[in-house]
Amino acid sequence: MATREFAKSGLNGASINVISELTKTSKRMIYYYFGGKNGLYHAVIDANYQRIREAESHLDLEALTPIDALTALISVSFDFHSQNPDFVRLIMVENLHNGAHTRGAGDISERNMTAIDTLRGIYQRGVADGVMRGGIDPIGLHLTISALCFHYISNRETFSALFDYDMKSPTALAVRRQAVIDVVVRYVRQ
Repeated sequence: MATREFAKSGLNGASINVISELTKTSKRMIYYYFGGKNGLYHAVIDANYQRIREAESHLDLEALTPIDALTALISVSFDFHSQNPDFVRLIMVENLHNGAHTRGAGDISERNMTAIDTLRGIYQRGVADGVMRGGIDPIGLHLTISALCFHYISNRETFSALFDYDMKSPTALAVRRQAVIDVVVRYVRQ
């Protein structure tokens, strides 16, 4: 519920009163546990990043070929973004604040390094197997995957309005998901 309020209203516009009503808790408890709105906002960002990392951790990537592992990772990322538009909005809000609440936040940075480590492992196996080309930075690869997944959700309202195209339909989601997989896999292939 706090995620929705921060995603809808931003950090400055979000109301502790509204959050306490939505979560059926007292403002005093929010201040006690989180130290205020900024602390709660930080905890919400951390919890949302934890959710996407947990979704990735349930994949048995070592049992898959490097291309299949990359495909599975992209699929989970795309599905998570499309099923959690408040996550996308929350990250947009944080970017409007120049990453102030994630910059220097060791817990958030450390949690998210698992995404890079996982991708690096897949990529190194792919290069060793001769199915992926060398010279690709895992952070850059993660950025590419994130950008393709994120943009589809962050801009779908305006894109739908401009082009009269229902980007939320199951067909549109399936087509875009496959396109993201194809773009990234073709990028890394040997």
